[in-house]
Amino acid sequence: MPDPSTPVATKSAAQTREPSIERTNGRRPESPPELNGCGVYFSLGPGVARAASVATYERRPDDPIYRPLKVYTLDPATLALEGQTAVLNVPYEPLEPGPKGCVFEVEAMDGDKEISAVDLEDPRVLIGQGLTPSPSNQHFHQQMTYAVCSSVYATFRAALGRRIAWGFDRRDENGITRLKLRPHAPQEGANAAYDRAAGEIRFGYFAAPPGSPKGRNVPGGPVFTCLSHDIIVHEVAHALIDGMRSHFLFPTGADVLGFHEGFADLIAILQHFSYKEVLEAEIRKAGIHLENASLLLGIAQAFGLSVGKEGVLRSAKDDNTKRQVYSPELEAHDMGGVLARAVFDAFRVIYDRKTERCLRLATNGTGHVPNGFLSTDLVSILAEEASKLASHFLSICVRALDYCPPVDIKLGEFLRAMVTADRDLVPDDPWAYRETLIDAFAARGIYPDNVLHLSEEALVWKPLPRELPCVEELSFRELKFGGDPASPANRAELERQACALGEVITRPQNLELFGLTAPWDFRLAGGRVSLPCVQSIRTSRRVGPDGQIVFDLIAEVTQGRFVRDRITGADAEFTGGATVILGPNGEFRYVVMKSILNRRRLEEQLDFQRTTAYWAQKEGQLVLSANPLQLLHKCRRGTNA
Repeated sequence: MPDPSTPVATKSAAQTREPSIERTNGRRPESPPELNGCGVYFSLGPGVARAASVATYERRPDDPIYRPLKVYTLDPATLALEGQTAVLNVPYEPLEPGPKGCVFEVEAMDGDKEISAVDLEDPRVLIGQGLTPSPSNQHFHQQMTYAVCSSVYATFRAALGRRIAWGFDRRDENGITRLKLRPHAPQEGANAAYDRAAGEIRFGYFAAPPGSPKGRNVPGGPVFTCLSHDIIVHEVAHALIDGMRSHFLFPTGADVLGFHEGFADLIAILQHFSYKEVLEAEIRKAGIHLENASLLLGIAQAFGLSVGKEGVLRSAKDDNTKRQVYSPELEAHDMGGVLARAVFDAFRVIYDRKTERCLRLATNGTGHVPNGFLSTDLVSILAEEASKLASHFLSICVRALDYCPPVDIKLGEFLRAMVTADRDLVPDDPWAYRETLIDAFAARGIYPDNVLHLSEEALVWKPLPRELPCVEELSFRELKFGGDPASPANRAELERQACALGEVITRPQNLELFGLTAPWDFRLAGGRVSLPCVQSIRTSRRVGPDGQIVFDLIAEVTQGRFVRDRITGADAEFTGGATVILGPNGEFRYVVMKSILNRRRLEEQLDFQRTTAYWAQKEGQLVLSANPLQLLHKCRRGTNA
């Protein structure tokens, strides 16, 4: 599909993507495909090489482990005695003014006006653990965006066991791709937005409305979205999802953007639990009932107050009127809220399960906590359990991205991805994390398709219906790395791996196993398809709680089908394909497939595209009307994160 940042006509993948490599299994590309040959043409998407353009800093023996930097834990509206600020330990890397590192660069601009850049290598800044948090200090704004984004990136990298490539190409003279962070983008106003086309995140600012001040906003004074910890985390989570699943930026169904929003909110909420002072302050107020900790479970308090909402902007807690459940008719933010609430419901159940014995000891076996303040020791124990549990859930959610289908994600499929990814790494589940997640999703009306019952065994992704031989060229003993399995050796090695996989999956007898088809398939009913495309291939090295290490190779393959909507007469592109997970010996462990021949899914996509503002007809073709994330936020102006 074309880049969603500009409204261009849909064309075949070969016409719209960057220069790619075409391969035929042993034949010259110009030779025609044959039904009884060893395979059909395939191509390599730009995502294959992107993994080689991300260069995280490799620490030297005499380097510090972390760079401590001060940040707002939530936003400027938080009380100082409740943990308003904290020192965030960001993985160390040398920085140029901006700051500019290996993965992020902060732009020292205020709109079109150039401003000075903060130098975090300045000895006076270093000795103070960074600049003191201040809403009026633009240098602190730069520090805040860099520190929070770097921390989130490190969390994803630890959970996935590799570098995460971005979903765009904007390489510098050394071939390195960085995500640009723009803390002062007045054109965004009361919004912040990830923009794939520009390779940047823009944080807007605006004047607080007149009238009675809310929070610490002065009427008419500036409100900066870059000072909201939650908004920063939310937007960089969008960018990280896009780097791993580029087709999730195409709203082909109601769940796609709902997943984007819900997942980004989840990451922001779970990050709250890493700040000890905030966590303990909220537990002291909420007592044993964690669901009453409004700041822990909410998104962007100061921003919500500035646009006239009482308290937080969005929350993982139901309001007092009704329990929100899934419906395909929900607006994307509301659907994302259902996803976040389902995960938090499971979190709360397991938290109660894990802290029950502590409460029994603290109450002499009654389990009834008397009214009044909890003891300091009990608060500390509960906070420690909550923080550890949040870290577990954060890793479960992030690892599940590798197990999601490459296109058209459904919330029920994310549940299956979480269950499968967690069982792979943690076979023994004494606290019943997976069972609790399944029950929580069902209670919110989120059910996976094509399962007969709600059990762990039924929800785990299934192996191929027909066993395929191991791909020897993709066994870990044949792979080349740049020092360790988290780092690909170079672009040529990534292309070699992608070609080895493409040559197997595009054999005529294997196409349907991966959701693909050949151009001559009669089931296309006269339609046409693009070449199968290996979109990405990357290693995964995950460490379980018992110290066991799991190595996998994860790839995406997609194919476009070009159809005409019989109702509107517009031409549209329908995408199928699979996420392929191979073990260390090159064996096919899972194939998470979305068939390009699935008629029901095709009709659902066309029906959704006819009735949504994200798509428009242009010159007889159905195209994206704007960047979906920007349009989503602007359609609900003042309620984004």
